[in-house]
Amino acid sequence: MIRVLNFFCVALMGLSILGLYHVSERTRVTQMELTKVTRQIREAHGTIGVLQTEWARVAGPGRVQALALRNGMQDTTSAQLSSFELLPRRGDAPLNNSPVRNANAEVPQNSVAMVRPTLSAQPISQISGY
Repeated sequence: MIRVLNFFCVALMGLSILGLYHVSERTRVTQMELTKVTRQIREAHGTIGVLQTEWARVAGPGRVQALALRNGMQDTTSAQLSSFELLPRRGDAPLNNSPVRNANAEVPQNSVAMVRPTLSAQPISQISGY
């Protein structure tokens, strides 16, 4: 009887050792994966920083205005002259001969300075919340 009990104790000890080894290996593999993902996250944050800097340079108001002027776009502002009351109701005739069809007009050049909003260059990190 004692031999059988000893055999079961040794078998239970062997199974415990195998179970602990299995858990230890899974922990080691998971730790390696975590290290790899952490490194990838750091690289992605570095890339995001570079892209945000590049975007701030490319999309800057001064650069966009210079490109617009170089490509023939004029520095004029338009004002909307229509209102919701002038739009036809559902089921009415289409806008083919309506005075609302072309509802934009250009503002005179001398009043552009008063209408133009001032843009301040903010870093992308402040805008997006990063």
